[in-house]
Amino acid sequence: MNFEKGKTNLIIGRSGAGKTVLLKLLVGLMEPTAGKIWYSDVNFTDLDKQSMREIRMNIGMLFQGSALFDSMTVEENIRFPMDMFKKMTLAEKRKRVDYCLEVVGLEGTNDKYPSEVSGGMQKRVGIARAIVLDPDYLFCDEPNSGLDPKTSLLIDELILDITRTNQTTTIINTHDMNSVMGIGENISLIHEGKVAWQGSKDHIIDSDNELLQSFIFASPFLKDLKERAYGQK
Repeated sequence: MNFEKGKTNLIIGRSGAGKTVLLKLLVGLMEPTAGKIWYSDVNFTDLDKQSMREIRMNIGMLFQGSALFDSMTVEENIRFPMDMFKKMTLAEKRKRVDYCLEVVGLEGTNDKYPSEVSGGMQKRVGIARAIVLDPDYLFCDEPNSGLDPKTSLLIDELILDITRTNQTTTIINTHDMNSVMGIGENISLIHEGKVAWQGSKDHIIDSDNELLQSFIFASPFLKDLKERAYGQK
């Protein structure tokens, strides 16, 4: 499987297909039993812990449940990676936090706690924290989980904008078909631990891949839409 720089790379598949395991492998939370993981020309699989840590500093991670620290303010949550990895003054860190909050449209929320903001806002705080170190790679695990359709669209557009503006290699684990058809620039379908199909959102409808069609049009409503659009019976 290949992921493209400056594009949204979506991983789709049924529950149990291996999406979450793949994501954990890619960021080094699990060790593969076979195969290799490459970051550009670096074999991530064979690195020692220190060298792997250096790669991880170039990785931003948006967790499914946002994974914010309840006892920390919005600013402290976003600042956390800088406190861990960067030798910067507090003023420099705060300036970077303010910039990231501006990027996600949450200016002025620095002193609020996660419990004081909505679920969608928590997700945007998670995105701000994920990009605070200006990573080359951004991993998103079910970024729209638990969000209403309007907020989901906002999160999708935000991730797409960050990806294109920063030329980030963005990998998104999702089952949200609105995301797939909205921002799916490079899509990989996983089936029983293997890549069953790869392409863009523009190639989905016309694909004759049976596994893809079965996954995409599992809903009778979507299947009916396709049949009406193509005049099929």
